[in-house]
Order: sequence, then C-alpha cells, then structure tokens
Amino acid sequence: MVLDTGSELSWLHCKKTPNLNSVFTPQVSKSYKPVPCGSPVCKTRTRDLPVPASCDPNNKLCHVAVSYADASSIEGNLAQENFVIGSSTQPGFLFGCMDSGYSSNSEEDSKTTGLMGMNRGSLSFVSQMGFPKFSYCISGFDSSGVLLLGDARFSWLGELNYTPLIQISDPLPYYDRVAYTVQLEGIKVGNKILDLPRSAFVPDHTGAGQTMVDSGTQFTFLMGPVYTALRNEFLQQTRRVLQVYNDPNFVFQGAMDLCYRVMGLSRPSFSNLPRVSLMFQGAEMSVSGERLLYRVPDMNTGSGSVYCFTFGNSDLLGIEAFVIGHHHQQNVWMEFDLVKSRVGFAEIRCDLAGQKL
Repeated sequence: MVLDTGSELSWLHCKKTPNLNSVFTPQVSKSYKPVPCGSPVCKTRTRDLPVPASCDPNNKLCHVAVSYADASSIEGNLAQENFVIGSSTQPGFLFGCMDSGYSSNSEEDSKTTGLMGMNRGSLSFVSQMGFPKFSYCISGFDSSGVLLLGDARFSWLGELNYTPLIQISDPLPYYDRVAYTVQLEGIKVGNKILDLPRSAFVPDHTGAGQTMVDSGTQFTFLMGPVYTALRNEFLQQTRRVLQVYNDPNFVFQGAMDLCYRVMGLSRPSFSNLPRVSLMFQGAEMSVSGERLLYRVPDMNTGSGSVYCFTFGNSDLLGIEAFVIGHHHQQNVWMEFDLVKSRVGFAEIRCDLAGQKL
C-alpha cells in the first residue's frame, strides 16, 4: 500500500481491472460490511474528506471519491472490515473499497493494492488504530524503507530535531485542517538565506500558504514568490557548474521549470552543488547532492541527459500550499508524534536503519 501522510481515507482496489495484480475481494470475507448511505457514519465520519460522501443510487451505499495532486482519482464505497496489524485487531475499521479511477501513472499503480491514509483526520489509519505516533524512513537507493507504528527508541538513531504541528481551528477555503502542517521560516542556499519576508511563508486569510509534510507527493513544491527566489539563487550559485537546458516549452511534471543538460556520465556526481536547507521552527531539513536534481526518464540530448531541480512551483500545479514531498525525505528518519503534536527528523541512512531493525 502507498503510505500517504497527505490524505485521510485508506482504500483497497476491489475490482479486477486488466492491469491490477492485487485486489481485495469482499465476497470472500465474513467480516466485510458495506456502509449504507443512510448510515450516520456516512454523514458524519466523512466530513473531513475533500469531496463529501454521496449516495450511490445503484446500490444505496455510501459513495466516496478521492483525488490527488498528481491528477489521479479513485472512487468506490465506504465499508467496514477487521484490520489486523501485528497482534492488535481493529474491528469495524472504515476504508474505501474502490472500483473505478483514473491514474496518471498506471504502471506504478498496478503494483499497489491501495493506499494507507495517514493524516490527522478521524478516518485515517493512525486515528482509527489509535497509534500515539508513527515513524518512517525512505531509502535513497531503492523503494525500500521502514515504517514503525507506535513509540520506538533506538540508541543508534541519535537525537531528533522537532518542529511543532500548526493547527488552525477555523475552516478556511484553502487550508487543510487535518494535514501535518509545520511552519517553514526560511530557505538557505549554501550559506545564503533567501531575502524573503516572514509573511511569504505564513498562510493568508484564505488559508493559502500552509506547509504540509506529504509522503504521497514526490517532489517539493513552493508557492510562486518563494519558488522564484530559490530558483534565482540556485541558478546564480550553480552557473559555473551546471548548463541550463534552454527549452522554454519544457516543464517537467507540470511545475518544474528549472532543468539542466548533464553530459556524459551515466551516474554523475552532484557533490559540488550548494545544499538547499528548509528552515522550520526548531528544525532544519537539508537537501544536497543528487537529491537536488532528478533525471528525466527517457529524455536524452545528444550524449547527455536532462536533469530537473527537485523543487517546483506550486502555482503551476494549482496547489495553494507549500508541500514537502518524499524525495526530500529520503534518508531522513521522520517521526510523527500525534500526542505531543510535532514532527521530528534526523538524517540517517535508511537502508542501514532497515538492516538494524
């Protein structure tokens, strides 16, 4: 299942379409119960979902639909089932039994069974299971990693730096109240802090401009003015070491418009690039070396490849927020502490952490 700290509803594929390998079959389960649309659960428990639940006229079941930042979407029925994790069983766990959808990357999606919604909403996996905290670590070398549910202390992990979770109780049109929202306070390129007012990082009266930690988004997206300042400073500091790919029509993944032509080497070293540090209240996340640039698949220019800067412009995606994606969380131990309402991080080799566990 895809681990998504940016969404609430957990769901499984429930219909065999040609390219799906892994499907949950409700008919085989004695404990499966679909939620009827007249049920109070359908009306009240789904209130934090971005799209309100509706009534499916064909079967009178509670219909749920979810869409994601990459333009993929999925829909189906809300249902209850017993979820077993380790030695704990959660009866009547609410999830989506999904039977139709649109994927922007069907090859990747065909490898998954579904999605684990991990945000702070009442329907999320962590909320329903009652875990006080969870942690994960995404390896930089392959798609492996570690997910820990519950509390954990390890001598080899070292100290975590914590940043508080921000909560706004008033409903605002562009503010996601159940996201893991932290306060971005500034960005550094090398040793130079971008000259931006603090107000550039604070949500406005509509709620636009919150900073979300989202494992379900690949790259990091910044609001227009902040992105432009970062882009200009990174260009300035790398003009002697990187050659800009000048094709004004090329934008990678809809929002990444700073790309470079890198000649020759199949695995170039980017160790001489200035690190980009995201400065949060109480903690800092540094992005350096090869995590700064991402090779555009299947795109070669002569004897070289095209690499794009792994920060994008959220204005181009139509997202009114700063989003810290999983690419920049690689080799960082990420702890989400729901009791103390904070997120902690520490740099670590996640493949080695996986071996130790």
